[in-house]
Amino acid sequence: MRVAATSAFVVLVLLRTFAAAQAPLTHIAGWPPVAIPPTAATNAPQVHDDHTITFRLAAPNAQRVALELRAGGPPPQGHDRSHPMMRDSQGLWSVTIGPEPPEIYRYAFLVDGISMPDPHNQSAVVGRAQLTSYVEVPGSPPRFDQWRDVPHGALHLREYRSAVLGIQRTLYVWVPPQYEVESRRRFPVVYLRHGNGDPASTWATLGHAGIIAENLIADGRATPMILVMPSGYPSDSGEGSTEEGVVATTRELLEDIVPFVDGHYRVVGDAAHRAIAGLSMGGMQAFISGLRNVDKFAWIGAFSSTVVILDPRFNLRAAIPGLDDAAATNKRVRLLFLSCGTEDPRFDGHLTLMSVLKANGIRHEWFSTPGSHEWKVWRQSLAEFLSMLFKAAR
Repeated sequence: MRVAATSAFVVLVLLRTFAAAQAPLTHIAGWPPVAIPPTAATNAPQVHDDHTITFRLAAPNAQRVALELRAGGPPPQGHDRSHPMMRDSQGLWSVTIGPEPPEIYRYAFLVDGISMPDPHNQSAVVGRAQLTSYVEVPGSPPRFDQWRDVPHGALHLREYRSAVLGIQRTLYVWVPPQYEVESRRRFPVVYLRHGNGDPASTWATLGHAGIIAENLIADGRATPMILVMPSGYPSDSGEGSTEEGVVATTRELLEDIVPFVDGHYRVVGDAAHRAIAGLSMGGMQAFISGLRNVDKFAWIGAFSSTVVILDPRFNLRAAIPGLDDAAATNKRVRLLFLSCGTEDPRFDGHLTLMSVLKANGIRHEWFSTPGSHEWKVWRQSLAEFLSMLFKAAR
Protein backbone atom coordinates (compact mmCIF):
# COMPACT_ATOMS: atom_id res chain seq x y z
CA MET A 1 0.00 0.00 0.00
CA ARG A 2 1.66 3.21 -1.13
CA VAL A 3 1.29 6.26 1.08
CA ALA A 4 0.25 8.39 -1.88
CA ALA A 5 -2.60 6.05 -2.68
CA THR A 6 -3.76 6.12 0.91
CA SER A 7 -3.67 9.89 1.01
CA ALA A 8 -5.91 10.14 -2.02
CA PHE A 9 -8.84 8.82 -0.01
CA VAL A 10 -8.17 11.32 2.76
CA VAL A 11 -7.90 14.27 0.39
CA LEU A 12 -11.46 13.70 -0.83
CA VAL A 13 -12.74 13.85 2.72
CA LEU A 14 -10.48 16.78 3.55
CA LEU A 15 -11.78 18.85 0.65
CA ARG A 16 -15.35 18.33 1.82
CA THR A 17 -14.36 19.34 5.33
CA PHE A 18 -12.61 22.47 4.11
CA ALA A 19 -15.67 23.44 2.08
CA ALA A 20 -17.96 22.96 5.06
CA ALA A 21 -15.58 24.91 7.29
CA GLN A 22 -15.15 27.98 5.09
CA ALA A 23 -17.74 30.11 6.88
CA PRO A 24 -16.29 29.81 10.41
CA LEU A 25 -12.75 30.21 9.08
CA THR A 26 -13.33 33.54 7.33
CA HIS A 27 -12.64 35.48 10.52
CA ILE A 28 -9.05 34.21 10.66
CA ALA A 29 -6.81 37.13 9.75
CA GLY A 30 -4.50 35.09 7.54
CA TRP A 31 -7.16 32.97 5.87
CA PRO A 32 -7.30 31.86 3.13
CA PRO A 33 -3.55 31.21 2.82
CA VAL A 34 -2.00 32.72 -0.30
CA ALA A 35 0.22 30.89 -2.73
CA ILE A 36 3.72 30.26 -1.44
CA PRO A 37 6.34 32.01 -3.61
CA PRO A 38 7.94 29.72 -6.23
CA THR A 39 11.31 30.10 -4.53
CA ALA A 40 9.98 28.32 -1.42
CA ALA A 41 8.99 24.67 -1.08
CA THR A 42 5.33 24.18 -1.86
CA ASN A 43 5.16 20.61 -0.62
CA ALA A 44 5.43 21.51 3.03
CA PRO A 45 6.75 20.32 5.33
CA GLN A 46 10.33 19.55 4.33
CA VAL A 47 12.14 16.71 6.11
CA HIS A 48 15.88 17.26 5.85
CA ASP A 49 18.64 14.64 5.83
CA ASP A 50 19.59 15.50 9.41
CA HIS A 51 15.96 14.78 10.53
CA THR A 52 15.13 18.41 11.10
CA ILE A 53 11.79 19.52 9.67
CA THR A 54 10.88 22.88 8.16
CA PHE A 55 7.24 23.96 8.25
CA ARG A 56 5.85 26.91 6.26
CA LEU A 57 2.54 28.72 6.03
CA ALA A 58 1.67 31.75 3.90
CA ALA A 59 -0.58 33.99 6.02
CA PRO A 60 0.44 37.61 5.33
CA ASN A 61 -2.23 39.23 7.51
CA ALA A 62 -1.85 36.96 10.55
CA GLN A 63 -0.47 38.49 13.73
CA ARG A 64 0.76 35.32 15.39
CA VAL A 65 1.38 31.79 14.02
CA ALA A 66 2.68 28.74 15.86
CA LEU A 67 3.33 25.12 14.97
CA GLU A 68 1.58 22.62 17.23
CA LEU A 69 3.44 19.30 17.02
CA ARG A 70 1.07 16.77 18.48
CA ALA A 71 1.92 13.54 20.21
CA GLY A 72 -0.51 11.06 21.63
CA GLY A 73 -3.99 10.17 20.50
CA PRO A 74 -6.90 12.41 19.61
CA PRO A 75 -7.51 15.39 21.91
CA PRO A 76 -7.68 15.65 24.84
CA GLN A 77 -5.38 12.67 25.45
CA GLY A 78 -2.52 14.04 23.36
CA HIS A 79 0.07 16.56 24.41
CA ASP A 80 1.43 19.30 22.17
CA ARG A 81 4.78 20.93 21.61
CA SER A 82 4.30 24.53 20.50
CA HIS A 83 6.88 26.24 18.29
CA PRO A 84 6.45 29.95 17.42
CA MET A 85 6.88 30.65 13.70
CA MET A 86 8.67 33.66 12.19
CA ARG A 87 7.24 35.83 9.41
CA ASP A 88 9.30 37.08 6.46
CA SER A 89 8.68 40.21 4.37
CA GLN A 90 6.38 38.29 1.99
CA GLY A 91 4.10 37.05 4.76
CA LEU A 92 5.55 33.52 4.77
CA TRP A 93 5.75 32.04 8.26
CA SER A 94 8.30 29.28 8.93
CA VAL A 95 10.03 27.29 11.63
CA THR A 96 12.58 24.48 11.62
CA ILE A 97 12.52 21.96 14.46
CA GLY A 98 14.53 18.92 15.45
CA PRO A 99 16.31 16.79 14.72
CA GLU A 100 13.39 14.48 15.45
CA PRO A 101 13.62 10.69 15.90
CA PRO A 102 12.27 8.64 12.97
CA GLU A 103 8.52 8.56 13.51
CA ILE A 104 5.20 9.86 12.15
CA TYR A 105 4.21 13.21 13.65
CA ARG A 106 0.81 14.89 13.67
CA TYR A 107 0.71 18.69 13.58
CA ALA A 108 -1.43 21.77 13.00
CA PHE A 109 -0.91 25.51 12.69
CA LEU A 110 -2.27 27.88 15.32
CA VAL A 111 -3.16 31.06 13.42
CA ASP A 112 -4.16 33.89 15.74
CA GLY A 113 -5.50 31.34 18.19
CA ILE A 114 -7.38 29.22 15.60
CA SER A 115 -6.12 25.72 14.79
CA MET A 116 -5.91 24.68 11.13
CA PRO A 117 -4.24 21.91 9.11
CA ASP A 118 -1.46 22.46 6.60
CA PRO A 119 -3.10 23.45 3.28
CA HIS A 120 0.02 22.31 1.39
CA ASN A 121 0.10 18.78 2.82
CA GLN A 122 -2.21 16.09 1.48
CA SER A 123 -1.48 13.77 4.43
CA ALA A 124 -4.21 14.62 6.90
CA VAL A 125 -6.48 13.19 9.57
CA VAL A 126 -10.09 14.36 9.50
CA GLY A 127 -11.78 13.40 12.74
CA ARG A 128 -14.48 14.54 15.12
CA ALA A 129 -12.11 16.27 17.49
CA GLN A 130 -9.40 17.30 15.09
CA LEU A 131 -8.37 18.32 11.61
CA THR A 132 -4.63 17.81 11.51
CA SER A 133 -1.81 17.05 9.12
CA TYR A 134 1.01 14.58 9.59
CA VAL A 135 4.62 14.20 8.46
CA GLU A 136 6.96 11.23 8.47
CA VAL A 137 10.63 11.23 9.42
CA PRO A 138 12.10 8.15 7.72
CA GLY A 139 14.43 5.75 9.44
CA SER A 140 17.55 4.13 8.02
CA PRO A 141 17.09 1.21 7.78
CA PRO A 142 13.34 1.73 7.30
CA ARG A 143 11.16 1.45 10.38
CA PHE A 144 8.81 -1.52 10.74
CA ASP A 145 5.91 0.84 9.87
CA GLN A 146 7.65 2.60 6.99
CA TRP A 147 7.10 1.99 3.27
CA ARG A 148 9.62 -0.53 1.92
CA ASP A 149 10.33 -2.01 -1.49
CA VAL A 150 8.32 -5.18 -0.89
CA PRO A 151 5.16 -6.57 -2.52
CA HIS A 152 2.31 -4.19 -1.72
CA GLY A 153 -1.35 -4.72 -0.99
CA ALA A 154 -4.29 -2.52 -1.95
CA LEU A 155 -6.66 -0.33 0.04
CA HIS A 156 -10.34 -0.45 -0.92
CA LEU A 157 -12.94 2.15 0.03
CA ARG A 158 -16.35 0.45 0.21
CA GLU A 159 -19.84 1.84 0.75
CA TYR A 160 -22.49 -0.30 2.41
CA ARG A 161 -25.90 0.07 3.97
CA SER A 162 -26.10 -0.65 7.70
CA ALA A 163 -29.48 -2.22 8.31
CA VAL A 164 -28.82 -2.21 12.05
CA LEU A 165 -28.18 1.54 12.21
CA GLY A 166 -30.29 2.56 9.24
CA ILE A 167 -27.54 4.66 7.64
CA GLN A 168 -25.07 4.55 4.77
CA ARG A 169 -21.54 3.75 5.94
CA THR A 170 -17.95 3.71 4.67
CA LEU A 171 -15.62 0.78 5.15
CA TYR A 172 -11.87 0.56 4.49
CA VAL A 173 -10.54 -2.84 3.45
CA TRP A 174 -6.86 -3.62 2.92
CA VAL A 175 -6.02 -6.78 0.98
CA PRO A 176 -2.52 -8.32 0.96
CA PRO A 177 -0.43 -8.58 -2.23
CA GLN A 178 -1.26 -12.29 -2.45
CA TYR A 179 -4.98 -11.52 -2.82
CA GLU A 180 -4.77 -10.45 -6.46
CA VAL A 181 -2.28 -13.09 -7.62
CA GLU A 182 -3.66 -16.16 -5.81
CA SER A 183 -7.23 -16.08 -7.09
CA ARG A 184 -8.36 -19.31 -5.43
CA ARG A 185 -6.91 -18.60 -2.02
CA ARG A 186 -9.07 -17.58 0.95
CA PHE A 187 -7.67 -15.37 3.67
CA PRO A 188 -8.15 -14.77 7.39
CA VAL A 189 -9.51 -11.36 8.33
CA VAL A 190 -8.80 -8.82 11.08
CA TYR A 191 -11.37 -6.20 12.11
CA LEU A 192 -9.59 -3.06 13.36
CA ARG A 193 -11.31 -0.50 15.58
CA HIS A 194 -10.11 3.12 15.81
CA GLY A 195 -10.01 5.47 18.79
CA ASN A 196 -12.49 8.09 19.92
CA GLY A 197 -12.26 11.28 17.84
CA ASP A 198 -10.69 9.52 14.86
CA PRO A 199 -12.37 8.42 11.62
CA ALA A 200 -12.45 4.91 10.18
CA SER A 201 -9.59 5.76 7.82
CA THR A 202 -7.05 6.47 10.58
CA TRP A 203 -5.69 2.94 10.89
CA ALA A 204 -4.90 3.03 7.17
CA THR A 205 -3.39 6.53 7.15
CA LEU A 206 -1.77 7.56 10.42
CA GLY A 207 -1.70 3.97 11.67
CA HIS A 208 0.04 2.57 8.55
CA ALA A 209 -1.78 -0.72 9.17
CA GLY A 210 -1.38 -1.97 5.60
CA ILE A 211 2.29 -1.01 5.50
CA ILE A 212 2.93 -2.81 8.79
CA ALA A 213 1.13 -5.91 7.52
CA GLU A 214 2.92 -6.06 4.18
CA ASN A 215 6.33 -5.62 5.84
CA LEU A 216 5.57 -8.45 8.26
CA ILE A 217 4.30 -10.66 5.45
CA ALA A 218 7.37 -9.93 3.31
CA ASP A 219 9.63 -10.86 6.25
CA GLY A 220 7.74 -14.12 6.83
CA ARG A 221 6.58 -12.93 10.25
CA ALA A 222 2.84 -12.80 9.53
CA THR A 223 0.23 -14.76 7.63
CA PRO A 224 -1.26 -12.93 4.62
CA MET A 225 -4.54 -11.51 5.91
CA ILE A 226 -7.26 -8.97 5.11
CA LEU A 227 -7.67 -5.90 7.33
CA VAL A 228 -11.14 -4.37 7.71
CA MET A 229 -11.45 -0.90 9.23
CA PRO A 230 -15.04 0.22 9.98
CA SER A 231 -16.39 3.22 11.85
CA GLY A 232 -16.55 2.78 15.61
CA TYR A 233 -19.47 5.18 16.12
CA PRO A 234 -23.11 4.03 16.19
CA SER A 235 -24.09 7.15 14.22
CA ASP A 236 -22.64 10.42 12.94
CA SER A 237 -23.05 11.91 16.40
CA GLY A 238 -23.21 8.75 18.51
CA GLU A 239 -20.72 7.78 21.19
CA GLY A 240 -18.89 4.49 20.76
CA SER A 241 -17.44 4.19 24.27
CA THR A 242 -20.70 3.66 26.17
CA GLU A 243 -22.42 0.34 26.84
CA GLU A 244 -25.11 1.33 24.35
CA GLY A 245 -22.47 2.26 21.79
CA VAL A 246 -20.66 -1.05 22.20
CA VAL A 247 -23.91 -2.98 21.81
CA ALA A 248 -24.85 -1.03 18.66
CA THR A 249 -21.44 -1.28 16.99
CA THR A 250 -21.20 -4.97 17.87
CA ARG A 251 -24.59 -5.64 16.29
CA GLU A 252 -23.58 -3.72 13.18
CA LEU A 253 -20.31 -5.62 13.01
CA LEU A 254 -21.94 -9.05 13.28
CA GLU A 255 -25.11 -8.39 11.28
CA ASP A 256 -23.89 -5.96 8.60
CA ILE A 257 -20.12 -5.75 8.28
CA VAL A 258 -19.01 -9.37 8.66
CA PRO A 259 -21.68 -10.60 6.18
CA PHE A 260 -20.67 -7.83 3.76
CA VAL A 261 -17.00 -8.80 3.94
CA ASP A 262 -17.78 -12.52 3.73
CA GLY A 263 -19.91 -11.85 0.67
CA HIS A 264 -17.50 -9.56 -1.19
CA TYR A 265 -14.07 -10.96 -0.30
CA ARG A 266 -12.42 -14.36 -0.30
CA VAL A 267 -12.22 -14.92 3.45
CA VAL A 268 -12.25 -18.00 5.62
CA GLY A 269 -15.52 -17.43 7.41
CA ASP A 270 -14.98 -19.01 10.81
CA ALA A 271 -13.82 -17.85 14.24
CA ALA A 272 -10.41 -19.52 13.91
CA HIS A 273 -9.64 -17.23 10.97
CA ARG A 274 -11.27 -14.05 12.30
CA ALA A 275 -9.69 -11.50 14.68
CA ILE A 276 -10.80 -8.23 16.24
CA ALA A 277 -8.55 -5.54 17.70
CA GLY A 278 -8.53 -1.83 18.41
CA LEU A 279 -6.95 1.09 20.21
CA SER A 280 -8.34 3.16 23.11
CA MET A 281 -12.11 3.32 22.52
CA GLY A 282 -11.66 0.72 19.80
CA GLY A 283 -9.62 -1.42 22.19
CA MET A 284 -12.54 -1.42 24.60
CA GLN A 285 -14.93 -2.33 21.77
CA ALA A 286 -12.68 -5.17 20.62
CA PHE A 287 -12.19 -6.45 24.17
CA ILE A 288 -15.89 -6.52 25.02
CA SER A 289 -17.27 -7.44 21.59
CA GLY A 290 -14.68 -10.16 21.14
CA LEU A 291 -15.12 -11.78 24.53
CA ARG A 292 -18.90 -11.62 24.24
CA ASN A 293 -18.68 -13.43 20.91
CA VAL A 294 -15.94 -16.01 21.22
CA ASP A 295 -17.83 -18.13 18.71
CA LYS A 296 -17.10 -15.42 16.13
CA PHE A 297 -13.58 -14.21 17.11
CA ALA A 298 -10.78 -16.48 18.26
CA TRP A 299 -8.18 -13.70 18.29
CA ILE A 300 -8.72 -10.51 20.32
CA GLY A 301 -6.43 -7.51 20.77
CA ALA A 302 -6.93 -4.44 22.97
CA PHE A 303 -4.35 -1.64 22.78
CA SER A 304 -4.48 1.05 25.51
CA SER A 305 -8.08 0.05 26.05
CA THR A 306 -10.48 2.40 27.79
CA VAL A 307 -12.15 -0.61 29.40
CA VAL A 308 -9.75 -0.03 32.31
CA ILE A 309 -11.13 3.47 33.04
CA LEU A 310 -14.83 2.80 32.72
CA ASP A 311 -17.32 3.75 35.40
CA PRO A 312 -16.62 1.77 38.61
CA ARG A 313 -20.10 0.30 38.27
CA PHE A 314 -18.94 -1.46 35.10
CA ASN A 315 -19.47 -5.17 35.60
CA LEU A 316 -16.52 -7.06 34.20
CA ARG A 317 -18.37 -10.35 34.53
CA ALA A 318 -21.23 -8.98 32.48
CA ALA A 319 -18.76 -7.84 29.84
CA ILE A 320 -17.03 -11.21 29.83
CA PRO A 321 -19.61 -14.00 30.06
CA GLY A 322 -16.82 -16.58 30.00
CA LEU A 323 -15.06 -15.24 33.07
CA ASP A 324 -16.71 -17.90 35.21
CA ASP A 325 -15.67 -20.68 32.83
CA ALA A 326 -12.01 -20.13 32.07
CA ALA A 327 -11.55 -23.54 30.50
CA ALA A 328 -14.26 -22.92 27.90
CA THR A 329 -13.02 -19.39 27.21
CA ASN A 330 -9.41 -20.48 26.87
CA LYS A 331 -10.44 -23.26 24.51
CA ARG A 332 -12.17 -20.86 22.14
CA VAL A 333 -9.95 -17.77 22.46
CA ARG A 334 -6.61 -18.57 20.92
CA LEU A 335 -5.17 -15.17 21.75
CA LEU A 336 -6.25 -12.42 24.14
CA PHE A 337 -3.64 -9.70 23.60
CA LEU A 338 -3.35 -6.64 25.85
CA SER A 339 -0.91 -3.77 25.39
CA CYS A 340 -0.26 -0.28 26.72
CA GLY A 341 2.49 2.35 26.72
CA THR A 342 4.46 2.55 29.94
CA GLU A 343 3.72 6.30 30.30
CA ASP A 344 0.02 5.96 29.48
CA PRO A 345 -2.30 6.95 32.37
CA ARG A 346 -4.10 3.65 31.63
CA PHE A 347 -0.99 1.55 32.35
CA ASP A 348 -1.79 0.77 36.00
CA GLY A 349 -5.37 -0.03 35.03
CA HIS A 350 -4.08 -2.65 32.61
CA LEU A 351 -2.03 -4.24 35.38
CA THR A 352 -5.20 -4.43 37.48
CA LEU A 353 -7.18 -5.88 34.58
CA MET A 354 -4.55 -8.56 34.05
CA SER A 355 -4.63 -9.48 37.74
CA VAL A 356 -8.40 -10.03 37.42
CA LEU A 357 -7.92 -12.18 34.32
CA LYS A 358 -5.15 -14.15 36.01
CA ALA A 359 -7.21 -14.67 39.16
CA ASN A 360 -9.99 -16.09 37.02
CA GLY A 361 -7.69 -18.27 34.94
CA ILE A 362 -8.20 -16.39 31.66
CA ARG A 363 -5.13 -16.84 29.50
CA HIS A 364 -3.73 -13.66 27.94
CA GLU A 365 -0.58 -12.11 26.44
CA TRP A 366 0.88 -8.77 27.56
CA PHE A 367 2.94 -6.31 25.52
CA SER A 368 4.21 -2.93 26.70
CA THR A 369 6.55 -0.41 25.13
CA PRO A 370 7.78 3.07 26.07
CA GLY A 371 5.27 5.77 25.21
CA SER A 372 2.02 7.37 26.25
CA HIS A 373 -1.44 7.26 24.67
CA GLU A 374 -0.01 7.64 21.18
CA TRP A 375 0.32 6.16 17.74
CA LYS A 376 3.90 4.95 18.07
CA VAL A 377 2.64 2.59 20.80
CA TRP A 378 -0.38 1.45 18.80
CA ARG A 379 1.60 0.76 15.63
CA GLN A 380 4.07 -1.34 17.60
CA SER A 381 1.19 -3.12 19.31
CA LEU A 382 -0.43 -3.86 15.97
CA ALA A 383 2.80 -5.28 14.56
CA GLU A 384 3.21 -7.55 17.58
CA PHE A 385 -0.43 -8.63 17.42
CA LEU A 386 -0.43 -9.38 13.67
CA SER A 387 2.74 -11.44 14.00
CA MET A 388 0.96 -13.75 16.48
CA LEU A 389 -2.25 -14.31 14.54
CA PHE A 390 -3.61 -17.40 12.86
CA LYS A 391 -0.92 -19.68 14.18
CA ALA A 392 -1.61 -23.09 15.68
CA ALA A 393 -3.45 -23.02 18.99
CA ARG A 394 -1.19 -23.06 22.02
